[in-house]
Amino acid sequence: MLTGFTPKHFLITAIVSLLMPTLALAETRELLIYCGITMVKPVSEMARAFEQQQDVKIIISQGGSEDLYKSLKTSQKGDIYLAGEPSFRTKYLNEGLLGDFKNIGYNQAALFVRKDNPKQVTADVKQLLRPDLTILVASESQGSIGSETKRILTQAGIYDRVVDNASQVSPDSRTLNATLKKGEADITLNWRATAFFPENRPHIDVIDLPVAIAKPQALLMNRVTISQQPRLAQQFIDYAASPAGQVIMRQHGFLDNTTPLN
Repeated sequence: MLTGFTPKHFLITAIVSLLMPTLALAETRELLIYCGITMVKPVSEMARAFEQQQDVKIIISQGGSEDLYKSLKTSQKGDIYLAGEPSFRTKYLNEGLLGDFKNIGYNQAALFVRKDNPKQVTADVKQLLRPDLTILVASESQGSIGSETKRILTQAGIYDRVVDNASQVSPDSRTLNATLKKGEADITLNWRATAFFPENRPHIDVIDLPVAIAKPQALLMNRVTISQQPRLAQQFIDYAASPAGQVIMRQHGFLDNTTPLN
């Protein structure tokens, strides 16, 4: 027999028991963001600020844009998907996983060379055909920079020749930079912002291409339609597209979403 308990005690215990699941849910709110490698640094900085504002844990799954979408589709879990260029939304929109979106800035491709440009590379994609250079290209089937490389070089009529002459085909922007920094290549085509990351800046120089060739590509942050936290996911997307989020994008070398493209 229980002693020392009154009906009031039982009522309090029952109320606490009812509240505990709600409290547990509040304590474990999470957002899962699928983020292309190129954008990990600004998105991580935004995530830290948002976690403090909203009492939420943000998990960032990073990788090539194609691989990330496949992970989302296979797992059927996630809240936000951010690819390195907009063709991934167009490609997969009819599958129903990608909902509302906002533009959070722009990626732009450029030629990358080793620091101080020892091989005197000029601002022309046909430099990727030079026989005296060790060429590195991105795989068109794995990440956004591979897709953009194929678009730019196909437009120039040299894609197949460049791929045939390449010493390596890399999966993503991070691997391109790592290979260039190790001195295993002389030139590659990569997302411009990554050259200004602290770990890359001392080792890599950027050679900008004309906008007509390397068109800025919109970074579309998509809310996943099967999100378990749709309101919170939309709040994060709104924050990323806001002036505060755009300051962070600019600090990491990206063009912001107010950039005139004409």
